Amino acid sequence: MKKLKFMVIVLLSVIVTGCSNINSEQQEDNSVVIEQQIETENQSTQSTDMDKENELPVAADNIVDYSGYFQGISGCVVIYDESSNTYSFYNKEKCETEISPLSTFKIVSALAGLENNVLVNETTTMEYSGVIYPIDTWNANLTLKEAFEYSCVWYFRQVVDMVGQEDIHTMLEEIQYGNCDISEWNGSGTNSLPELNGFWLESSLKISPKQQVVILNYIFGRENNFNIENLEELKNIMFISELDNGCLYGKTGSGTDGKAWFVGFIEENGNKVYFAVYLEDVKNKDIVSGNKAKEIVVSILNNEI
Repeated sequence: MKKLKFMVIVLLSVIVTGCSNINSEQQEDNSVVIEQQIETENQSTQSTDMDKENELPVAADNIVDYSGYFQGISGCVVIYDESSNTYSFYNKEKCETEISPLSTFKIVSALAGLENNVLVNETTTMEYSGVIYPIDTWNANLTLKEAFEYSCVWYFRQVVDMVGQEDIHTMLEEIQYGNCDISEWNGSGTNSLPELNGFWLESSLKISPKQQVVILNYIFGRENNFNIENLEELKNIMFISELDNGCLYGKTGSGTDGKAWFVGFIEENGNKVYFAVYLEDVKNKDIVSGNKAKEIVVSILNNEI
């Protein structure tokens, strides 16, 4: 009988211990779950905080009257000051309308050439074919810097062909360049010679003045995957002159029937003010050019910025 009682006591002890162990394991499991939930919540909170830190403030818009600078020429201008995160628009609707980039696209084609090792630096030379072109400066072997300054179409036609459609399109998608449409790779025939045509010359590719400014800010003002040395080469060939309020960088573009661009930025003490001016005026086409667009925006920068 005593043995039986002893066995019962032992059995009860084992059962109680087992239950205690099970409860301990359950508590441990519950503790792990709770810790995981807390950690997940903390990570979520940290992620949200990081997202908030990485969010760019929405730029304020200023509608301005710069008609006096345009001297009766129909056009528009958008200016973005990165220090104040402020846009200024003259003829805002036109600033948001997509049109052919013309030779301002040479900024992107030069960068594509550098990034894809088609171009090494500003001294990279393309050989002249011997065709007599209407612009005398095009009738010679040209370096990248010279071709950019002279806005030589045949030079950059070679560059984009050597980079290739796939890599050009990849870059356009990365920087969100307008409609990114290069379907008319060889151009629309706006010029008589094939080497003077391309998708960026009154053809399939379109971009608005505001988008031009956003892209320049992306290339030169934010973190991206572009090689720093390539960006310095690009900046060097874009340099135009030193103004009273900073160094001027940019690219002109001229089309038919009174169409013209000037896009770029002015930099002083590390701050950049980006701009894009576009002219489109058939009535005044004899005086409309990329140089006229540059003249207009330089006057604005000198007097308004």
